[in-house]
Amino acid sequence: MIQKLKIAGIVLLAVCALIVVLQNTGPVETDILFFTLTLPHAALLFGSVMVGFIIGVFVAGRMLSRRKA
Repeated sequence: MIQKLKIAGIVLLAVCALIVVLQNTGPVETDILFFTLTLPHAALLFGSVMVGFIIGVFVAGRMLSRRKA
């Protein structure tokens, strides 16, 4: 039962993130160190979500490997 609730929560968060990304399609200027990028706001949001997801996967994997050791 708990596993199904976790999956439902993850799907709900993913759908909400997708809705937010798709609603923000206007261009935005982003300064990264010495570069200025102009890209759709949706691309910037999607990239940020993916970086956060990847960091979360690595942190969770590291925590699980430490717990097993």
